[in-house]
Amino acid sequence: MSNPVTVSITRHLDPGREAEMVSWLQAGTSLAQQFPGFLGAGWVRPEADSETWHMLYRFDDAEALAHWEGSPQRQWWRDAATGLGVRDSRVERRTGIEGWFDEPTNRDVRDLRVNPAPPPRWKQAVTIFLVFYPLSLVANWGAGAYVGDLVLALRVLVTVLVMTPVMTYLALPWVTRKMQWFLQGQPPPWRRRTRATND
Repeated sequence: MSNPVTVSITRHLDPGREAEMVSWLQAGTSLAQQFPGFLGAGWVRPEADSETWHMLYRFDDAEALAHWEGSPQRQWWRDAATGLGVRDSRVERRTGIEGWFDEPTNRDVRDLRVNPAPPPRWKQAVTIFLVFYPLSLVANWGAGAYVGDLVLALRVLVTVLVMTPVMTYLALPWVTRKMQWFLQGQPPPWRRRTRATND
């Protein structure tokens, strides 16, 4: 199973180098765009004059990300930042639906390429329901069949203990990938295939 991966990097820049930093970021994004699976990139700063830059880039799966991160183009791009005084302090990776519920609180936000916007709440609810309902049916059936003699509170506890990791690590990442077209307001895959065939 493979899911979109977002990489978040906190970098610190020497004062007075903002223009060079923006050019460096744009160059990196131009290079990354040429790699299959690239979904977008951008940066956020706590304040307009902050030395801290929170950078994001996103690929549609771990294999595509690894191809970019191991490429000579990326190494050249990273080496080009040596004279800027850019220092990495933290790197995080996220997959699946994580982070969609967090609204940006920073004031200086720039997109280097159009990133997938957070889906509307109703689409998030529909997507979660598509997994939660059938999984709940299976979990409750299993609880009734195997631990039906337990008191209600314990039976519910067992059900939740089983469902939580399944939802978090398997079901939600899977449905998020399959429903990207719906969440991001794109044509469904079968319509895109039909259009490509007709063209």
